Amino acid sequence: MRVYLDNCCYGRPYDDQTQLRINLETQAKLSIQHSITMGRFDLVSSLFIVYENGKKKNRMVKEQVSAFIMGYSKEYVGRDAIPAMMGEISAIESAGVKPLDASHIAAAIYAGCEYFITTDDRILKYESDKIKIVDPVQFIKETEAKE
Repeated sequence: MRVYLDNCCYGRPYDDQTQLRINLETQAKLSIQHSITMGRFDLVSSLFIVYENGKKKNRMVKEQVSAFIMGYSKEYVGRDAIPAMMGEISAIESAGVKPLDASHIAAAIYAGCEYFITTDDRILKYESDKIKIVDPVQFIKETEAKE
């Protein structure tokens, strides 16, 4: 199964863990990440993830996220795919999704991902018949139910 982790998922373990929601999403994200390292899920990344990660101020976090993405991505959606994704990006943006977020979702659809995993409440409101958009906890619930 192909999955795309939004940038906010990568940052979740570095957020305030005293908040229950954040702690639960962190544990779920770390479980997903472990499953990726074990080959259970195929990670897809993109130039948009690399761009957003590069803007992080914390060098340690930036390097750890980059190492994971580069080490475990089964597919990378690069600049050459942008022309093919423009229609999808525009359609997603027209539904009220911010341009960079729309680009992430379009990249995941372009790569044939079944799931787009995010902790961003605005993105979670967007619905698509092309990809399931869920938070890490919902992803765990859905994939464990299939076993």
